[in-house]
Amino acid sequence: MQASAGLTIRDALDIEAEGFAELAKTSEARALISLFLGDQLLKKKAKTFRKSAEPVKKAAVLGAGIMGGGVAYQSAYKKIPIAMKDISSSQLDLGMSEASSILQRRVDRGRMESRKMAETLTRITPSLSYDSLKEADLVVEAVVELETVKRQVYQETEEVIAEDAVLASNTSTISITKLAEGLKNPERFCGMHFFNPVHRMPLVEVIRARQSSEETIARTVAFAADLGKSPVVVNDCPGFLVNRVLFPYFAGFAGLIEAGVDFERIDKVMQKFGWPMGPAWLLDVVGIDTSHHAGGVLAEGYPDRMSNEKANIITHMFENGRFGKKNDKGFYIHTTDKKGKPRKERDPEMDSLLEQCYGQKEKSQITDQEIIERMMLPMLMESSRCLEDEIVESPAEVDMALIFGLGFPPFRGGIFRWADEEGLERLASASEKYVELSQLYKPTEQILGMVSKGEVFHPIGG
Repeated sequence: MQASAGLTIRDALDIEAEGFAELAKTSEARALISLFLGDQLLKKKAKTFRKSAEPVKKAAVLGAGIMGGGVAYQSAYKKIPIAMKDISSSQLDLGMSEASSILQRRVDRGRMESRKMAETLTRITPSLSYDSLKEADLVVEAVVELETVKRQVYQETEEVIAEDAVLASNTSTISITKLAEGLKNPERFCGMHFFNPVHRMPLVEVIRARQSSEETIARTVAFAADLGKSPVVVNDCPGFLVNRVLFPYFAGFAGLIEAGVDFERIDKVMQKFGWPMGPAWLLDVVGIDTSHHAGGVLAEGYPDRMSNEKANIITHMFENGRFGKKNDKGFYIHTTDKKGKPRKERDPEMDSLLEQCYGQKEKSQITDQEIIERMMLPMLMESSRCLEDEIVESPAEVDMALIFGLGFPPFRGGIFRWADEEGLERLASASEKYVELSQLYKPTEQILGMVSKGEVFHPIGG
């Protein structure tokens, strides 16, 4: 614009054309085109599923906490009536409060009229009775993450819901195939994993148990799409897709902490890489206790590379009652500025904990590039294993799941597009340097085979 300001329109358009041609050849342009094509792929798959699915005219959610309230809001906002069932009036109040506060923020920003807010809230029916589920076409279970509690809830739910109603679990850690055992209609059961906060995160993982019917998966995918979400269908395994890939990334972080790299530095490097928040900040937000629990599930599922026999920074923080933002004891002290925007500053108590766990460390000689490699390579290799294990159908779906579910930098196009741009041969060679640290760095047979054949995850034009 500055160069064109004093020129004729024709000369200015020539400058614009030159600038566009330059931008079109960048890796960022390729990544964003890939993101667009990936989004179109998810929409196309959802459309295909919808053709064979009975529409969800009325939904229900079991559990009225923050997650249940978020699901209730999303359904009501998209004009699908939903019953919200809990055993506690106070929890129902919490769920309704969550939905109300999300809507109120829309009103405050001028994006919704108060009348529309009231109409939306009337589509949510809070209830203490299972009778409220009778007319539901699909029920999302979002109760506490305990298998015994979930099984009790399923037993009571199956007594009242319609024979053809779908029951879906929002669990983030428990095997969907295992949860299906003992159900009267296991073929009508699957996973429907939302990401928090529900109203902001586009991804929904639809998890296929061994017993799940195609109609069940189709209806769940169609419902997720009707909620305005981007569903990705994955097969059942510990951690499903997103958490299975996230925890090797956290393992890379834990290894760097043990090596004496300051967590604030790691956060700054990874935010510069493009992540919306660094790993320490993310752990605070997710909850150290939640991460500790999920890490245990993954350690049990993949003991060869995710074993938790050796205590890491997450273990140490959990054992010291430091659960992150939820109890104001994490890597950072979390506050808000005058405008209500989140703000964080280093928690001084972390220095003594780190010294207690790892001793006094000399200043690390690890470079920023090595930090990126040690963080990203475990995520890449586990993503490749998910393809090898047929947990997910395509590299594009993995890329979109990480962008929509984790906030992977969109301008990098996802883990596989990033790997293509960096060069698979270079990344495989870099991984070999770190294998002595953890088996998570071991290059997969898939990637080694692609290197030998000169292949990439996203061929040009793909």
